[in-house]
Amino acid sequence: MSNKIRILLVDDHSIVRAGFQHMLLKEADMEIVAEAENGSQAVDLYRNIKPDVVVMDLAMPIDQDTSEASSTTGMDAIKRIMLHDPEAHILVLTIWEASPYPLRVAEAGVKGYVTKRCAQNELVHAVREVYAGRKYFSPSVSAQIVQDAESGEECSPISQLTRRELEIFTLLAEGHSVNTIADTVFLSPKTVHAHRANILRKLNLSNGSEIIRLALRNGIIQA
Repeated sequence: MSNKIRILLVDDHSIVRAGFQHMLLKEADMEIVAEAENGSQAVDLYRNIKPDVVVMDLAMPIDQDTSEASSTTGMDAIKRIMLHDPEAHILVLTIWEASPYPLRVAEAGVKGYVTKRCAQNELVHAVREVYAGRKYFSPSVSAQIVQDAESGEECSPISQLTRRELEIFTLLAEGHSVNTIADTVFLSPKTVHAHRANILRKLNLSNGSEIIRLALRNGIIQA
């Protein structure tokens, strides 16, 4: 029986997955048992193979041509996996390190959070820490979590949003329609419209273009 750490690698870009797979497979105690390109695949694979560690991206855009069942976001996948298994060992590996994502994801119960700028030795160390049941957050991420927690997340206007509103804000910023978002987060279009209205009100915005500009300024999406 293998004593290797069984890893589920989740990222929507095959080239990115290949790069991180190359980094991890250099380690004698690690193996990639499955890969997923979206959140729904990640949830299904977790339930079927129960990996030791999930290395999960957050920024997984929706494929407009896919069905509802294949378009779950990274944040929603974390929630669904944690509901299925509260002891799941999830390590977030993402480009998003600005407020309020680190604190919100930490509150969701993930064991670790590193950025895609991390060196190979940091990623490997994070996987081993998470596998052992300990927590590992990159120094920059830890500093952001502490700052947000101490300030009540007042440093970013986006921090006013609930976890669900933050998820919908991100999808709106990526340019997705209300109907697509409704399918993705398993809500009715009417409910998504209500969340959108709350988001605009809380952030003092008028329309979708202002949502995109705010997301760009906060590094949530790239120009």
